[in-house]
Amino acid sequence: MPDRKATTAEVLTALSRALDLVEGQPEGHAARTCLIAHRLGGTLGLGDQQLDDLFIAALIKDSGCSSNSARIHKMFGGDELVNKFEVKLVDWSSPLESVKFAFRASERQKGLAAKLVRLLQNIAPPDQVMAAVTEARCYRASEIACELGLSSDVADALYCLDEHWDGRGAPHKLRGDKIPVLARVLSLAQTLDVFVVTHGVGAGMEMVRLRSGKWFDPAIAQAALQLRDDVAFWHQHSEAAGRHVLETDLPATTQFASAACTDAICRAFAGIVDAKSQFTSEHSSRVTDFAMHIGRELGLDADRLRILHRASLLHDLGKLGVSNDILEKPGRLTDDEFALVRRHPEKTYDILLEIPGFDRIAEVAAAHHEKLDGRGYWRGLTAEQLDQDMRILTVADIYDALTADRPYRPAMPKEKAVRILREDAVCQTCVDIVEGWGQAQLAAA
Repeated sequence: MPDRKATTAEVLTALSRALDLVEGQPEGHAARTCLIAHRLGGTLGLGDQQLDDLFIAALIKDSGCSSNSARIHKMFGGDELVNKFEVKLVDWSSPLESVKFAFRASERQKGLAAKLVRLLQNIAPPDQVMAAVTEARCYRASEIACELGLSSDVADALYCLDEHWDGRGAPHKLRGDKIPVLARVLSLAQTLDVFVVTHGVGAGMEMVRLRSGKWFDPAIAQAALQLRDDVAFWHQHSEAAGRHVLETDLPATTQFASAACTDAICRAFAGIVDAKSQFTSEHSSRVTDFAMHIGRELGLDADRLRILHRASLLHDLGKLGVSNDILEKPGRLTDDEFALVRRHPEKTYDILLEIPGFDRIAEVAAAHHEKLDGRGYWRGLTAEQLDQDMRILTVADIYDALTADRPYRPAMPKEKAVRILREDAVCQTCVDIVEGWGQAQLAAA
């Protein structure tokens, strides 16, 4: 049966929850930012095309954030998701505030000596370091917008997201109306959401007042301040963390995403996942290539291949919520750390299930760590519950994991990887898939 169609907004709103994970933000941050930005854009009299671009830009504004995860982890140590959350509440453009943040963020779970060592490793002043991190993130987000074929206004908004009205932002210290208007709206909207969710509407409004003319365009700040007593709006804002798409008559919410557009979005998010760690670079694309090769060898029809393709690209979405402190740990994980890793297929499932027509994709993607003997995760499915598509993805995922560098071991030769797959096939994967595809891999070696 053909997939139920989804609008562009439905696809991006669901996947934006993966971006919330990698930024350490409460679920629905991008969706709530979209709501605030849309309201501000309407108050400011933006045109329909600008509002549509603003809508999409708000949902993918954090698409470059996975690319700085490893760098932030290296800078401060510990869980970078905690630091990413806290920095949103800090005026990092202030040298004093950035130094205070750096001291708190560095080696949070360790003593003063470890903090000082970590701080000394970051030679540049903290505000300069954060500006460099911001530039990398914003540049990558704008690249993703271009890869998706979005307008130059969306790309420019993402690239200039952290510029400030007074010229003390990043990456180019643009000032005033030199900053694209969509970026100015988004900058305020995302910061306001973080403050409102963390400290309440009153604190959010006080933040806007204090940063008006500094971080924020005064006219946009004034439009935001008018929302202070709008009870209905803030009720809608609190509900935006739920599984709902903002209702508008914009093209993003009314036009169905084409198959080509959906595939492009899947590829983009696979890249976002893989950018989180040096040890996952291109993992999703390789797994997809392996899975598609197996699927074609087994004679899967076009519909099954399309499902397998999208499931393979997106199977590790949930890993965006696992800190690099765990993903790049060179030694054995603790029970608590492994428990967090075991949750990532469930998060993948929850995100993909929100997209109309992605039910089957969600099932296949989330089963990539299941085993035939029921000892896999997250559901503990057994052989009777694991169909051929799920088994194909599992084999492809294991093979790539074995033949790629990991923090705890170097990449294995193909011969050894195939041997391990053969030896474990009875309890872990599928004998027929391993034998047929394993022989092909060895022949190509």
